[in-house]
Amino acid sequence: MAENLTVARPYAEAAFRIAVSTATVDSWAASLERAVIAVSDVKVAASLVEPKRSAEQRAELIINVAGDLSSDQASFVRILARNGRLALLPEIARLFEMLRNEHQGIREAVVVSAFPIDQGALDQIIRDIEPRFGCKLKARLEVDPELIGGVRIAVGDQVIDASVRGKLAAMAHVLMH
Repeated sequence: MAENLTVARPYAEAAFRIAVSTATVDSWAASLERAVIAVSDVKVAASLVEPKRSAEQRAELIINVAGDLSSDQASFVRILARNGRLALLPEIARLFEMLRNEHQGIREAVVVSAFPIDQGALDQIIRDIEPRFGCKLKARLEVDPELIGGVRIAVGDQVIDASVRGKLAAMAHVLMH
């Protein structure tokens, strides 16, 4: 939802600035991921919406479940709780990861395949296309049986379509025009 993205962005950017200034980017990423797992748990989520729970109790619940948070990270969770933004943790973590990747010169490649691909084959695809994009790529695999075969790779707004469906569509376009 666009509204969640708009509200989550300043929190993610603030967390990232703190993480960079304290050289704890990887620690922050791991802690945010644990916090996302915490708020995604059915029992924890139910506890977070109990009207009798104070913001501090909600924050402490996440801090305890996420475990091993630094004082800055725990303060961040408390701020989110006070502002009623704990539900935004998944979006904040996703935006933080995007900032982290950008900071490290890594771009995300979405590899869509008709069938599941093992990690070795996925790694080989990424190694093969990294020179084309001139940067380090981090792969995310999606399965779409409608591709029929082959793969479609998207890096930002650039797409490499080596799928059977894409080739058939291109052939149909040529035949019709």
